[in-house]
Amino acid sequence: MIYIIKKRIKLILSLIIAIVLLNLLTKQTLENTNHQLKSKKLQINMENDITSEKGTFAYDKFFLEKNGLKSISLKDPASNAMILIVPEYQARVMTSSAQGDSGHSYGWINYSLIESGKKAKHFNAYGGEERLWLGPEGGPFSIYFNTGTEQEFNNWNVPKEIDTEPFELINKSNNSVEFKRDFRLTNYSGSEFNIGIERKIKILSINEIEKQFNFKLNSSVNFVAYETENILINKGKSPWTKESGMLSIWLLSMLNPSPDATIIVPYKNHSENESGKIINDDYFGKVPSDRLKIDNGIVYFKADGKYRSKIGVPPLRAKEFCGSYDAGKKSLTILWCKIPSGEKIYLNSKWGKQLDPFSGDVINAYNDGPIADGTQLGPFYELESSSPAANLNPGKSLTHIQRIFHFEGDERILNKLSEKILGVSIKKISQIWNK
Repeated sequence: MIYIIKKRIKLILSLIIAIVLLNLLTKQTLENTNHQLKSKKLQINMENDITSEKGTFAYDKFFLEKNGLKSISLKDPASNAMILIVPEYQARVMTSSAQGDSGHSYGWINYSLIESGKKAKHFNAYGGEERLWLGPEGGPFSIYFNTGTEQEFNNWNVPKEIDTEPFELINKSNNSVEFKRDFRLTNYSGSEFNIGIERKIKILSINEIEKQFNFKLNSSVNFVAYETENILINKGKSPWTKESGMLSIWLLSMLNPSPDATIIVPYKNHSENESGKIINDDYFGKVPSDRLKIDNGIVYFKADGKYRSKIGVPPLRAKEFCGSYDAGKKSLTILWCKIPSGEKIYLNSKWGKQLDPFSGDVINAYNDGPIADGTQLGPFYELESSSPAANLNPGKSLTHIQRIFHFEGDERILNKLSEKILGVSIKKISQIWNK
């Protein structure tokens, strides 16, 4: 009898202990669940705070994803530098940031066009701070006008292969991505081109940036930089010649305009007899003098997105660097491109009749503005570079490399960079339009 009572007491005690342990476990589980819910809610709120702030990298990334566009982000592990690539838009670098998700988004993005889901008639100006086009745009060998049409805006059409169709992703690593695309185009003179494009995009480290400029950066300046290597291949059976017309690689960076933004284009300051004219400034009519200044080896060009105009620097005058400075944001942008040594032919992209289809420019800059009917693609401004003409036999290729750098922060450091790279002080750039 005593044995049975002891056994029952032991059983009751075991039950009591089990109940107490269960209560403690349940309490801990609830506390953990509440903590997780609070953390998740906080994370969602933080994400909403970032993605709701227009002008940030996170906002643009979320916007593109919300509109069905898959993107690839590349991040420098040693800094907050990030770039965003959209394969569907011909492996376009859509934007970048020097300060991570919450940082300023450098690429101009056409939110209304993307959100509409519609395709424009002439050109889908989706935006993006580096897209790949092919030259020439105008003249007898243009690939933007149909044979026999007058070369004016109503007849201008960007080929779909470099406007609305995707490039194929073929390789991806932690700091780079590679794409390709094959297609066929016919130029204004009726010559057919079988084209292959290969494009590699790589985010640059601080060591690569410092090596490029032989300049030591410190923590007072934030930065983001990337390189694109672009290869144009003749995949046809006929050579590309002066007689048939040739193509070139053309890279265009669409950036956000500002009343405080100025484009700076250094040039080789030789005599006109030695190197010819300094710039071409009549692409869309002569640029007014209050928007364009030439002073001792530097061209200054307004980047306010309020007046449609374009300039170009010919081969004998072109240097490997150009840039822009936004005094309001205290941000310095630099474009570098590899210019081959020796005498090279560059394609003329001016619309209409041309005296010489092979007298084109190496460096271009464009400021957007209203066209004749009052409509406007942007507003945005562009920094551009072009490869030489691709005089290619079947199976041969041409490579064009470009690097984009953005620096923001301590104006004293930005000034040193500007003087070293562009040959002019930040103060002079900021005051150039006050003269």
